[in-house]
Formats: sequence, structure tokens, C-alpha cells
Amino acid sequence: MPKVTRDDVARLAGTSTAVVSYVINNGPRPVAPATRERVLAAIAQLGYRPNSVAQAMASRRTNLIGMVVPDARQPFFAELSHAVERVASERGKIVLIGNSDYVGDREMHYVRAFLGMRVSGLILISQGPSQQAATEFAAQDDSRVVLLHRRPESAEDVAVVTDDVGGAQLAVEHLLGHGHPYVACFGGPVASPAPGDPVIDHIEGWRRAMSAAGLGTEGRLIDAPFDRYGARAVAVELLRSPDRPPAIFCSTDDQAIGVARAAREVGVRIPEDLALAGFDDIPEAAFCDPPLTTIASDRDAMAKAAVDLVLDDSLLVPGSDTPRVRRFPSRLVTRRSCGCG
Repeated sequence: MPKVTRDDVARLAGTSTAVVSYVINNGPRPVAPATRERVLAAIAQLGYRPNSVAQAMASRRTNLIGMVVPDARQPFFAELSHAVERVASERGKIVLIGNSDYVGDREMHYVRAFLGMRVSGLILISQGPSQQAATEFAAQDDSRVVLLHRRPESAEDVAVVTDDVGGAQLAVEHLLGHGHPYVACFGGPVASPAPGDPVIDHIEGWRRAMSAAGLGTEGRLIDAPFDRYGARAVAVELLRSPDRPPAIFCSTDDQAIGVARAAREVGVRIPEDLALAGFDDIPEAAFCDPPLTTIASDRDAMAKAAVDLVLDDSLLVPGSDTPRVRRFPSRLVTRRSCGCG
């Protein structure tokens, strides 16, 4: 059976191959609704399938978006990746996802691979792009790089962020409002993240709330993995000690879920013996026993903003006045783990 070509579609629709291209690619020129319908009907009747490779070679860009996350097994990153994929699909794009596992070399592996595939853009959730990564980005004059869930360090960075400092401060102030003498903080692993990492901002929010209440933080910041399994192991030892804290703020909900599991194992009741709050409002937070007080952000809106920015050609124009950073507020979600009814 002979291969159906764009010429065949144009002939059946009674239009030019250029118009067929405009319909398939959603531009760059508008097509009248009636003409668009004829072209789409011809595509359906003939079973035409555009040659994506040929399109990419012609435009020097594919319909792919690369996305690098630290660990897609963690619910927050899984939710965010799914939101990005859904929005990108609505824009006719396909998302490729790579897991860095918090390892710089692995992050660079995916950055190079995705940029080498001529992706339309790259969405990066990173502990801090290296100088090597910055060099790779600079060499790509037709692909945008958007930092997601990370505060930008340079005026040239394109980023989508939430209010991590303010959100953490809200959570800790709320715990202190229940009358606890102090709040301990589960930060990240011992290896300190780079400036701009959300966990650094969560710790800063905790410090600000404690300072505003006239409380010290010395010895009250606990190094713990971001995931529930590692956090549980740290929490078991902490909650068995004579210096067990009266309240804990966790930098991630996954950590808080691990703390809650540890509390049950050692016979510490939440919230009667230990008040607990997390950050991210992953779906499991509402299903914990007791349900977890946490900080929420609008993940769907952040995903849409990231996709919009990664496909915005105006950002490639020097001196463009397109806003390079989109900021979203955080909000406190109170449930029973903090002591609320």
C-alpha cells in the first residue's frame, strides 16, 4: 500500500501543502476554521501520519519536552511530573522524564541526552545546576531551560517557584500556636543542598518562625533523608530518646509520613504526644492516620506555567520583557496531626 503523503492530504482537502502544515503544526499562520476541518477530515480519511523525524530535522526542534526530576518515586515529584505531562499533552508535546537520584553526574547525563534530542525545552527540578550544566544550556540557542520548584540564582534564569520560606514559616507558627515550647525540624540529608533548593528555604522558614517566637534552633535541626523510609529510621531513634521534641516540622510530607510510622512503632501518639506538620500536600497527606497538616501549592498551575515558559519563543530574544520567573503562593492546610480538631 503506497504511503500517504502531505500532498495527498492537500489534494483531498482542496488546499496547499503549506496549509496542511499549518494545521498539523498549529501555525505559524492561522487557518480558517472551515479549511482546518477539511484538512483534519482528509487526514482522518487517508490515515495520514506526520513524519516526526522529518519535521524535527526541518525545524531543528522536536515535539519533545525533557524533564529531569530528583526521584519520581517520591509522591511530590510524581504528582508534579504527571501535571506537566498532562499540560504538555494538551499542547501536542511529549514529555521524556529522567531521574537524577540527587546525583549531579546523572543529572548531566539526562541534560545532555535531552538537549541532544533537540527537545523543544527542558524542565529541570535540580539541587542546583552545575557550571557544566550552565555551559550546556548556553550552547543551546533554540531550546529553553526552565527551573521548576527551585528559586533562581541568576537574573537570566527562567523559573517557576512557590513561596517555600513563607509556607514553612506558616506551618511552624501554627505548631507553636498550639502552645508547644519549641518545634524541631527535619531538614535534608547531611550533605547540604545548594542555595535556592526548596529544603534550604523550608529550613529558613522554620528558623524565622522560631526566631520570631524568641526560641533557639541549636540542636533542633535534624538531618534526615527526604523519603519516608530513611526519615522513619531517623525518627525511631529520635522519638525513643529522652530529648524527644514536642512538635516536628518536616521539609517534605514523605518525611512526615515516615515520622508518623515511627511514632506508631514506639508508642508515641500523634497529636497527643507529638504534633506533626509537613510540606507539599501530597494526596497521601489527607489519608494518613491522623491526617497530616501540611503546606500546599498549586501544582497544576505551576506545571502549566512551566510548560508555557518552556515553549515561549520570546524568551530566546535578548532583552525580552517576558517575565522570567512565575511565583505561586503557599497555603496552610490544617488537619488533625497538629492538634486541630
